Amino acid sequence: MDLEFLHTLDVQILGAVAVAIVAVVVGAVFLFSSKKPKVCLDPENFKQFKLVKRDQLSHNVAKFTFALPTPTSVLGLPIGQHISCRGKDSQGEEVIKPYTPTTLDSDVGKFELVIKMYPQGRMSHHFRELQVGDYLAVKGPKGRFRYQPGQVRVFGMIAGGSGITPMFQVARAILENPNDKTKVHLIYANVSYEDILLRVSCSSIFF
Repeated sequence: MDLEFLHTLDVQILGAVAVAIVAVVVGAVFLFSSKKPKVCLDPENFKQFKLVKRDQLSHNVAKFTFALPTPTSVLGLPIGQHISCRGKDSQGEEVIKPYTPTTLDSDVGKFELVIKMYPQGRMSHHFRELQVGDYLAVKGPKGRFRYQPGQVRVFGMIAGGSGITPMFQVARAILENPNDKTKVHLIYANVSYEDILLRVSCSSIFF
C-alpha cells in the first residue's frame, strides 16, 4: 500500500513538474515575442504609411517622416537595401520608384525619406503633392546587396546628388556600430553647395 502511494505521489510530482516546465517555456516564448519589434515591411504587398511631418530642406528637397503602426515598430529594412514607393504622376498614372530611407531600424516608430523633387519627375510630382496626414504606399525590402558588419576592411563610396541616401544608410550603420571596424571613404559630388543633401547629418557621423 505504501509503495502504491509513493508511486502515485511520484507520478503526481512529475506531472506537476512537467506542467510547470511547459508554463515557463510558453511564458518565455510569449515574453520574447512580445519584446521583439514588429517588422512592418512586406516584400510582396504595398502597405500604407502615414506622413506625420514634412520638413522643407531647400527649394526642391524635403524630408518626409512617416509613422509606423506602433511607437516600437521597426521598418525591417536590412542595411544596403531599399524600398519601392508607389504614387501618381501629374497625369494620374501610377508610378513606382525605389528610395532608400535615411533612418535605420534603431529609429523605432518611424522612417524618413529625403527626397529631391525634379520639375519633370513623375514620382517627384507625387511627393510635391504629399501633405501631412496623407499616406504613402511602400513595399520591400528590395535589392540584392545586404551589408554585414565586418564584411570588408574598407568601404569606398562614390555618390552624386540624391544618390547619397543609400551611401548614408550604410555609412551610418557602420559608424554607429562600435564593433564594426570598417573604414568608410566617401566622394560626393553636387552641382552647387546648396544642392548638398544631408549636410548636417553627414558631418555628424563622418567628423
